[in-house]
Amino acid sequence: METKQALKWVLFWICAALLFNLGIYFTLGEQKAIEFLGGYVIEQSLSLDNLFLFILVFSSFGIKKEYQRRVLNYGIMGAIVLRLIFVVLGVAVVSKFHWVLYIFGAILIISGLKMMLKQEDEEEHNFKNNKLIKLLNKVIPITDELDGEKFFVKINNVLHATPLLAILVVIEGTDILFAIDSIPAIFSITTDPFIVYTSNMFAIMGLRSLYFLLVKINDAFKYVKYGVALILVFTGVKLCILMFHIEIPVALSVAIIFAILLASVVFSIMMKKNEDEQVSAES
Repeated sequence: METKQALKWVLFWICAALLFNLGIYFTLGEQKAIEFLGGYVIEQSLSLDNLFLFILVFSSFGIKKEYQRRVLNYGIMGAIVLRLIFVVLGVAVVSKFHWVLYIFGAILIISGLKMMLKQEDEEEHNFKNNKLIKLLNKVIPITDELDGEKFFVKINNVLHATPLLAILVVIEGTDILFAIDSIPAIFSITTDPFIVYTSNMFAIMGLRSLYFLLVKINDAFKYVKYGVALILVFTGVKLCILMFHIEIPVALSVAIIFAILLASVVFSIMMKKNEDEQVSAES
């Protein structure tokens, strides 16, 4: 997928989400529309860090772009199902045990701080040694080479998994961990299952195009992860202070989250520009 085409599809899904949000505004009211927008911005911003991880996974295995598409398509389908399960279970638990929100808040704060303190060399590890892949290898042998876009091949009448299936397992596994952060983060805005799930779906549907766009420009957004970390910490704090009956209005929360994301993007672009100028001056 070319950069321009990927950008067009990213803009298409953003526009689709905004149109859906407009429909919510006219049918369910302003409050629900703000909640949807907040959930969408949270999911979209947190997904950026997940996509950077996908880039590392694919590069670790040396997978070509034409094979990445199939894995991403299956990954998105899996994410749609997983999100539904997480949303239904999450809303059911929160409705019965409201104090669980405080636990979610603590998890988000810890996740955000870990992301801030994580060193770059920690991220660039070899995913071939991933625990999920080792577990998969105990269930079914994994080949060293790809066989087109196949997930399975037969060798000497024995079924083997290809590296594509191994990558899909890693991606689905990381998506489960990602959902543990993203769903509670949206709960800081709303616990309405319709709003939570639809905001998730619109963000997820544009992930494949956003991935191929980030592949081209990921160096320009390497500081966005700190903005994502701050968003996690903020949403965690927002949930925790409910314990003291302090509630940050949804509209203000959305504005703060959007401002953090925008500031991290602008800062990344400025730093990238400065780095390029330094390289040019040295050469």
